[in-house]
Amino acid sequence: MLAVIAALIRGQGQWDRLSWQIWAHLSTISIALLLTPVMLWRKRGDRLHRRMGWVWSLAMVVSALISFDIRQVNAGGFSFIHMLSILTLVLVPLLIWEARRHKIGAHRSAVRGLITGALLVAGFLTFPFNRLLGAWLFG
Repeated sequence: MLAVIAALIRGQGQWDRLSWQIWAHLSTISIALLLTPVMLWRKRGDRLHRRMGWVWSLAMVVSALISFDIRQVNAGGFSFIHMLSILTLVLVPLLIWEARRHKIGAHRSAVRGLITGALLVAGFLTFPFNRLLGAWLFG
């Protein structure tokens, strides 16, 4: 999250060039990134955890859906990161389903998969390969 903030600060002069989709994607993914450690470090299964889980899930789904309209690399085509968006759209309903069925182990596995794939791997891949945040952070 700190790298995203640093990149945004460094790229402040070019903010007017960003589409609403990029701003919406950055906003929704930031919500998920901020909620993730809070939800993992505090008590699980209580009312607050469930409410934060709904917000987190909504942020992840909206972020994944918006990502399909962000295609500034690959000559306007889809990239590897879009496969992680598909994974998100499959795993979020699964993790909700598993939580509602009280299948805690399966819920935990789906959450770990999303955190690893959709947040960590996708987040890492936003910085190299001539992507916007990487250009702002390192350029």
